[in-house]
Amino acid sequence: MKFLISLFFTVFLFANEIFVASATGNAYAMPEIIKEYNKIYPNDNVHLIFASSGKLTAQIMHGAKYDIFLAANMKYPLFLYKKGIVLTKPKIYAYGTIVLFSRKPINGNYKDIILNATSIAIANPKTAPYGKAAVEFLKNTGLYDKVKDKLIYAETVSAAFNYSLHSTDIGIIAKSLLFSPNTKKYKNWINLPNGYTPINQGVVLLNKKAENFYNFLFSDEAKKIFKKYGYIVK
Repeated sequence: MKFLISLFFTVFLFANEIFVASATGNAYAMPEIIKEYNKIYPNDNVHLIFASSGKLTAQIMHGAKYDIFLAANMKYPLFLYKKGIVLTKPKIYAYGTIVLFSRKPINGNYKDIILNATSIAIANPKTAPYGKAAVEFLKNTGLYDKVKDKLIYAETVSAAFNYSLHSTDIGIIAKSLLFSPNTKKYKNWINLPNGYTPINQGVVLLNKKAENFYNFLFSDEAKKIFKKYGYIVK
């Protein structure tokens, strides 16, 4: 019994606690990546904190003790890098895309569906890169002025997805949110053409103790998982 207690405290004392701040579009991919990572580093306890990229950046600027930051663009990691807050230069870990989603069957082309919708959920374009991409897409396709009064803004892209699951007619969301066990049953979505700036998702290291996890994000195992959840990886 004494041996077991001693072993428990030894493991506890040497456990590496890693706090990962991540954009909400990664909500389904990251737990699976952590599961694979822990097969190699079983003593690392990885904790996930999800919010919009802009909100997480503000928290880091105000001293939040995160060890890694995975954003949904390169803008926020570059901002932190220029401030001298992070240990690494921003690096792209995946490329995201947006889709048009509806909980109900949809027919026709994306323009008609968007124009005929009475409400459209998107993430807040001021703080969420996927919301910014949605607005840019609507403007570049000539739809924004026609539907701007129908837009329902959510704090994060995962919240926008939740709106489109329960209240709005449609949502323009991250493709990565459609591949969890609970959501892949929904087939009513359309890939949108490239009418927006590519969503280059960047990561920075804030604490050297998370260096192994940072490197794992670029491993073949992690890339397979990102691809599984609808991301483009190179």
